[in-house]
Amino acid sequence: MKRSGILHAELSGALATLGHTDLLMVVDAGFPIPRTAHRIDLAVAENLPDLRTVLGLIAEEVIVEGVVRAEDVPTRHPRLDAWLHGRFPDAEFTTRPHAEVLGELAHRAKVVVRTGAFEPWGNIGLFCGVDAPRWFGGEGVVVPEEYASRI
Repeated sequence: MKRSGILHAELSGALATLGHTDLLMVVDAGFPIPRTAHRIDLAVAENLPDLRTVLGLIAEEVIVEGVVRAEDVPTRHPRLDAWLHGRFPDAEFTTRPHAEVLGELAHRAKVVVRTGAFEPWGNIGLFCGVDAPRWFGGEGVVVPEEYASRI
């Protein structure tokens, strides 16, 4: 039996497939998931599980280099935006028009995880990164400039 972390077999397995620059979407209950997407549906009931719980658990298992959310989030849902910045302090944050999050980003995602969240603009994209000290910390390795601050 697995000792800790995400116990949901399909989600745990999907996270293990992610590599550098892959996009994982964690979305609310009403998100229009493309038919062709690798969909992992965790929704049981309203806010069960909630968005922050799922994002927090995923953050413990995946290195997140970038966070993308709808351009409405910083101004119309500042509490969510503040939480995201606190949970992913080393990530680069970007915004996209809400329609693009629902369309283009959803189609680009390697995995889409549906939560039970009833939360406006509760659709967050996580771009996977690398553990910079492990990858570039070896003797004789010249660290790329974009990773130097992470070593």
